[in-house]
Amino acid sequence: MMDVDPARVVERVHEVVVATRGGEVPAERVVAALAALRSVREELGVWEPELIAAARAGGASWASLAPALGVASRQAAERRFLRLRPSATGETTGEGRVDAERDRRAGDRAVADWARSNAAVLRQLAGQVSALDGLDAAGREGADRLGAALGEDDVTTLLPPLAAVRAHLPRDHAGLADRLGAISEHTDQLRRDAAGHRRGAAGS
Repeated sequence: MMDVDPARVVERVHEVVVATRGGEVPAERVVAALAALRSVREELGVWEPELIAAARAGGASWASLAPALGVASRQAAERRFLRLRPSATGETTGEGRVDAERDRRAGDRAVADWARSNAAVLRQLAGQVSALDGLDAAGREGADRLGAALGEDDVTTLLPPLAAVRAHLPRDHAGLADRLGAISEHTDQLRRDAAGHRRGAAGS
């Protein structure tokens, strides 16, 4: 990051641009201006996604952000944000980040649909786990989270604590642990399948 005032850097670069329009300017000065301009661009590249995220956290819609970002639609505004922001998935290109986010959303929808279709089973399992005795401290904490999630309308909130508590179940509950493992494996497969279908449809 720059250790000088970006506004001052822009002012100096502008001076060089004006000078080049009025006649010859030493190449060293122009190269230095280009390097400074790159620094400003990198700094702005960090600020923009931070500001977009802050605006979204404050309640701004993608539609209201679109004009400020110079794009024509809410979809384009969100796409710009995904292209700019750092990736938690290791994707290094803007398009890679867009694809990764769309894959995640497709997976979330597939898992949510499955969870709603199997709500009774998931709630039954969550009730069993939350009522178990003999759990260690981490297991008890996970069971308590399950108990809290049981009070929510969205059954998908049961999936993360069910997966987390599996490793803390006592040995005499191996059958229950196997059922939880099967659910985790199935939801992982649903996410992979949904991403594959989305990419296949996009490429057709």
